[in-house]
Amino acid sequence: MSYQPSRLRVQREEARRLASRRSTTIALISTLLVGIVLIIIVAGAPGFDRVRESFFSPHYAWKAIPSVISGLWLNIRVMFIAEFFVLIFGLIIAISRTSKSPILYPVRLLATIYTDFFRGLPLLLVLFLVGLGIPGLQISWIPTSAVILGTVSLILTYSAYVAEVIRAGIEAVNPAQRMAARALGLTQSQTQRFVILPQALRKVAPPLLNDLVSLQKDSGLISVLGAIDAIRAAGIETAQSFNFTPYLVAGAFFVALTIPLTRFTDWLTKRQDRARQQQGAW
Repeated sequence: MSYQPSRLRVQREEARRLASRRSTTIALISTLLVGIVLIIIVAGAPGFDRVRESFFSPHYAWKAIPSVISGLWLNIRVMFIAEFFVLIFGLIIAISRTSKSPILYPVRLLATIYTDFFRGLPLLLVLFLVGLGIPGLQISWIPTSAVILGTVSLILTYSAYVAEVIRAGIEAVNPAQRMAARALGLTQSQTQRFVILPQALRKVAPPLLNDLVSLQKDSGLISVLGAIDAIRAAGIETAQSFNFTPYLVAGAFFVALTIPLTRFTDWLTKRQDRARQQQGAW
């Protein structure tokens, strides 16, 4: 005999569908009205024609695309290299900060000072200190490339943020998990590797991805050191044409670059929320 839902359940599902359609309709109408109002306000501004010519020129946008894409490729390389090292250093710092061994107190102290220092410094200031200070030392074996020093600045800053996120995940794991693992005969390092870290990283995956989204955007700041990335390329095009459209082209590429990871972060967050709700229901 096949399953037949009760009449009450059918009514509830129908009411839920009607409420969903009504909410969608209201959202579409309100969005359309707000869009129309904004268009009227912007298009009716006295300087709209001048702004449209200076920021939304199809001619200068098409002209700037090749150089901006070439610079964006540099941003992508910097982003992936920085993300790799940020995750590694952030994990090492987080583990150091959560260690309980008295002999590791100096390491724990250094990790704490590091995170406090680089979380307090603006990234732009770190870029200037590293990108201009290190070449000033005139040490022959230290590279002075703006790209390398800019990447190092990103790693130094974001490792501190990621370390705090991972540390919060480690401390959020129930202490009973650690005690149970030790009772089963696992060593301290095995407990950390096989029991604590997998749960901690799963808990903090959404905020970690948010930090990586921010890193993607901030990779454009290496242009202040002279690296020819997408922002710098747009600035060169603007200086040649006295038109600001290339900056919008660069911004559009950055937005297109970050949207997939942002949507994945939202999906992962909702998935984890649903999993927690189901666990709570049980």
